[in-house]
Amino acid sequence: MALRQALGRGLQLGRALLLRFSAKPGAAGGLGRAERPGPGWGPGARGTAARGPALGLPGRYRFFRESVAGLAARLQRRLLPRARGAGAPCGRAAFLALGLGLGLLEEEQAEGRRAASACRDIQAIFTQKNKLLPDPLANRRWQGFRLEEYLIGQSIGKGCSAAVYEATMPTWPQKQEGPREGLPLGQDTVPASQAESLQGVQQQATAFPLAIKMMWNISAGSSSEAIFSTMSQELVPASRMALSGEYGAAIFRKHERGSKQLTPHPNIIRVLRAFTSSVPLLPGALVDYPDVLPPKLYPSGLGHGRTLFLVMKNYPWTLRQYLQACPPSPHLATLMTLQLLEGVDHLVQQGIAHRDLKSDNILVEFDSAGCPWLVITDFGCCLADESTGLQLPFTSWYVDRGGNSCLMAPEVSTACPGPGVTIDYSKADAWAVGAIAYEIFGLPNPFYGQGRTQLESRNYHESQLPALPETVPLDVKQLVKALLQRDANKRPSARVAANVLHLSLWGKSMLAMKSPKLDKMIGWLLHQSAATLLTDGLIEGSSVETKMKMYFLANLEYEALCQAAFLLWSWRAAP
Repeated sequence: MALRQALGRGLQLGRALLLRFSAKPGAAGGLGRAERPGPGWGPGARGTAARGPALGLPGRYRFFRESVAGLAARLQRRLLPRARGAGAPCGRAAFLALGLGLGLLEEEQAEGRRAASACRDIQAIFTQKNKLLPDPLANRRWQGFRLEEYLIGQSIGKGCSAAVYEATMPTWPQKQEGPREGLPLGQDTVPASQAESLQGVQQQATAFPLAIKMMWNISAGSSSEAIFSTMSQELVPASRMALSGEYGAAIFRKHERGSKQLTPHPNIIRVLRAFTSSVPLLPGALVDYPDVLPPKLYPSGLGHGRTLFLVMKNYPWTLRQYLQACPPSPHLATLMTLQLLEGVDHLVQQGIAHRDLKSDNILVEFDSAGCPWLVITDFGCCLADESTGLQLPFTSWYVDRGGNSCLMAPEVSTACPGPGVTIDYSKADAWAVGAIAYEIFGLPNPFYGQGRTQLESRNYHESQLPALPETVPLDVKQLVKALLQRDANKRPSARVAANVLHLSLWGKSMLAMKSPKLDKMIGWLLHQSAATLLTDGLIEGSSVETKMKMYFLANLEYEALCQAAFLLWSWRAAP
């Protein structure tokens, strides 16, 4: 941004000097030595009879379309003879200074173009490398679009709109397509009884590799089309294959222009199948949620006889459960925060806002080394409309602003409806990640609780935010503080915030420089690219750190990387 401003000012000054010094003495529109420019003289002045038509608007726009290099060459070509001649010393000095400045700007601009080109090349390579595991339900003799095809186990949990059950296919081997076999890092630091509980949860998830989410249908009716339409937000992370069943394909084609479909990402849940079916009486239903059952199953029930079912991978933990059972180290906690920011950035790039981020809506499994792998789930409150994008018209209080009022960003919670009012959600989920980071680093979420210890997003001040533990790296502390800025314009985007953590974790050699150097930055990126490709090819299984590096390189943008580096240098330079 500073380069653009400097470039614009240089162009304006260059035009003024060009008009001043290139005019021939005595010519129409020229300024003699005894003349001084009047108040209206300059690039923005309207033409007069003395200046002639050459200074009209078309000439001005032609000038501004010239490149910096072309302007410098023009100055040299037309003014060098006058600079050598009897021109005024101040005029010669101004010409030389301008020429030097334009040359430096052009050189810096050329370096920036080379860096941006290198980033695009690296991005193209890793975009091809980042491919998710195949659909575990693909290439089977069954389709997975009927509830009768699944063996349903015990309840995993329930929320305000659905219940989730563990499931498998009857003929699957017990460990096939299960979660990663690693156990949580640091398990040896917890009591033996707790370690056994961790092992038991992991084994249960392996025995039932799938999870089925049964939506509670109170108002959607019993037709499949009405159900798919009313619960379309839940289908945002569903692929075309997931909706290719008897009813889903036709409904998907009908509604695909109105709602968005999210492309896959390793930190976002994958809906493998979506279909409607009659509501069954599942284990615990009469105790946990009798009121939402249809009357044929519970006489006082308010639910309809048919509802939506979503089939997903079974994850052993929610983030809340994992943090209570096995608090991570500062390094692991930084990796976990990074994964949330990568997932949120993917949503923003797709024009989607989750609007209900909390530790209960984030699932956890482990890679082969036991490192936590986080996945964002539950899109029932998301904003995913093709017509509005991330700018939601807020015309009345009846407009849905999303769920989880405790973690609602300030620009959302303080919005007042009115004609022409819109709510910008582009940085709302990043703010929620900043609040969840307190939980990840071992402190209570400052926006939960009661009394004086609870902050409200509507009226808190940044000075009221509690300090993170001393063991948390300084860069992470500063980033969490920046993410929780009340003013969204001062808040970094999820992409920039993720880059900050990438650089803090793996870019120490580059950050050791006192000022940014593009050639050093490009060299570091190339080194990281080669090392990441080599590591990915040698290590069996999926490593969280390697995957995060690959997604950093696949989303590489020169401007966002520079912003992240500038933030880190400014924080480290501050007293």
